[in-house]
Amino acid sequence: MRVLIIDGYTDEPAGLGVPPYIDVYPRYLAGSIWAFDPHAEVIYKTIDSVRGNLDQLKEISSSCDLSVLIAGVTVPGKYLSGAPATIKDALRLPSFLNSKYTAICGPAVRFGFASGGGSTARFPRELEDLYNFVIRGDPEVVIQLLLRENFSDRVDMDTVRPSSETINEYAAMGARIIQQHPFYPDGLICEIETFRGCPRSITGGCSFCTEPLHGLPDFRSIRGITNEISSLRSFGAKNFRLGRQPDILIYGSKDQNESPAPSPRAIKRLFSSIRKVAPDLKVLHIDNVNPATIYNHPEESENALKIIVSYHTPGDVAALGIESADEEVIRRNNLKVCPEGAMLAIEIINEVGKERGENGLPHLLPGVNFVYGLPGETKSTFEINLEFMREVLGRGLMVRRINLRQVMVLPSTRMESVGGYLIKKHKRLFIEHKRRMREEIDLPMIKRVVPRWTVMREVRTELVEGGTTWARQIGSYPILVGIPKQMPVGVFTDVVVLTHGPRSVSGLTVPVHINSLTMKELEMIPGIGSKRAASLIKRRPFDSPAHLISSIDDPSLIEPLLPLMEFK
Repeated sequence: MRVLIIDGYTDEPAGLGVPPYIDVYPRYLAGSIWAFDPHAEVIYKTIDSVRGNLDQLKEISSSCDLSVLIAGVTVPGKYLSGAPATIKDALRLPSFLNSKYTAICGPAVRFGFASGGGSTARFPRELEDLYNFVIRGDPEVVIQLLLRENFSDRVDMDTVRPSSETINEYAAMGARIIQQHPFYPDGLICEIETFRGCPRSITGGCSFCTEPLHGLPDFRSIRGITNEISSLRSFGAKNFRLGRQPDILIYGSKDQNESPAPSPRAIKRLFSSIRKVAPDLKVLHIDNVNPATIYNHPEESENALKIIVSYHTPGDVAALGIESADEEVIRRNNLKVCPEGAMLAIEIINEVGKERGENGLPHLLPGVNFVYGLPGETKSTFEINLEFMREVLGRGLMVRRINLRQVMVLPSTRMESVGGYLIKKHKRLFIEHKRRMREEIDLPMIKRVVPRWTVMREVRTELVEGGTTWARQIGSYPILVGIPKQMPVGVFTDVVVLTHGPRSVSGLTVPVHINSLTMKELEMIPGIGSKRAASLIKRRPFDSPAHLISSIDDPSLIEPLLPLMEFK
């Protein structure tokens, strides 16, 4: 048997979100195929590599029994190293797939494709005719049934797994598919699912969210999770993110109510067990944290966060779904937390995670998510949210990133009956609000999080644009780093931060080779300017710090860089 998997899914914007990563979808799919036929050949391709070589796709698929496209996103965003499959991709690919059978799965099938924030997701009817199987249920379960039933059309495309434990075997068996990812091994982060479902499904959850559709939390066992990570590690994985859950703090909680208390004991068992099976991991990060959990259970939450910090790796982000600081929007949409609760959550995470780690960044900081276009939103909503972040800044707190997104209207959520009316009505307000948030909050905030002269360790080069190389550390919501020279892609380097933008920093590679810096690189050093840069170039080579200092009229401009310089 030969199966082609085309990965066109992401659950976070890659441009300013996670770096190149592999989600659970392709790994579970591969595992379900190998569970049926251990000798099957499974070919993995990213949608980007497929877009660039459709003739090769035709050739590869011609010898395949099945080709599967994983499509869709759950949040809108911009992308640096890869963009998810679009409607256009889904419509075009079947004409290049010569396999015996074709299938499409992922969020795009269940909820529909959306062009971006404010748009209503839809699934084009013509796709039903272009693919043999349109999988609306859990892909790994449906694919397993199709294999067992010899691709019978009697298989229910809506079949979902009966429990989270169902996927443990597939998760471990599918680990070796990561070896085919273009960023394997060092540049790849593996998403790990700990549970799905939401305790707030009791009251319907947030108006726009699909997580309550899964019902109450269904936790994977620690053994299931660690077996998967152990298998991934055996195939070369070094970086992991526990990101497949709405709130990592409630993992293992035995409370059966809308706001369960964290179980520090369960959190410790989970993280310590991961460290035991992958003692040499390079990155262990988290994703979502419900701010209401911290507000309602501050002591247990603080203890759980301290445990996470003791086992994770620095530069981590706890993404807080605050969504809005407007009380009316909170009420109308059954949002999770009041403004006071959100502020407390930010404060507690700062207190626990503000210490800097070896990679140059604080151990754990909150990320803040705001959603726009929700019922109850008025012109004042934008000012209320901005004022909330002004208070965060004024209190001396740190936030790793502020995500401003317009709601995606997904079927089966309460937003489906509302649509994107407010997005269109408030389009200009949102654009101006976003500009002000970036200038008034993001810029001073990033200067606080990564001050000038900070050395960011092990940033990986990803993209070259003109004379600038863009790089990021591996992990959750990495900061974009601009390096003012062309470098090979896929190289790890240290960078000293010199200048800031609202969502990025720029700096020089470390060690700083003062005798070979270009005019552009020298000019980046604050205060140097073109005249001083030209003067320094004329006076080179410098053989010592003293020689360099004596060659510049204001030594204070260069002194902070001296410990990072080489004079060879």
